[in-house]
Amino acid sequence: MRRFDPPPQPWLPGHRGVDLAAVPGAEVRSAGAGVVLFAGTVAGRPVVTVGHTDGLRTTYEPVRAAPAAGTRVAAGTPIGLLTAGHPGCAAAACLHWGLRRGEEYLDPLALLGLGPVRLLPLDPPPAGPGAQPRASSVGRRTASRSYSSGVL
Repeated sequence: MRRFDPPPQPWLPGHRGVDLAAVPGAEVRSAGAGVVLFAGTVAGRPVVTVGHTDGLRTTYEPVRAAPAAGTRVAAGTPIGLLTAGHPGCAAAACLHWGLRRGEEYLDPLALLGLGPVRLLPLDPPPAGPGAQPRASSVGRRTASRSYSSGVL
């Protein structure tokens, strides 16, 4: 329903996750193996946070938690039920799914291979002053990710 739209500066407003449409009561599962770091209420909304390897944390809201903080979970483990009422969501219910490494917010869709795409040259850049690129150079499509692949 709504994509990741981080602010240009950390203190400015932005959308620090993605909103996924669902129905109230839908089962929410952990995106990867880890430990439930938090299961409680933040600003009046139920939130679950799972800590993963490499300092990654995924957050899920509004989710009424099933496991308590400190519980180890595998990828796909149910972590709670989605509740209705996510602000700005036009659907009956929306899961706000977030991803952080330390204090940096990342696009959680990158965990699914749906992150930004950029073109890179197949050939290395020419060496030395005045060197010209080869005429056979073409681009290739690669995923640009700011997290370690295979972490989750």
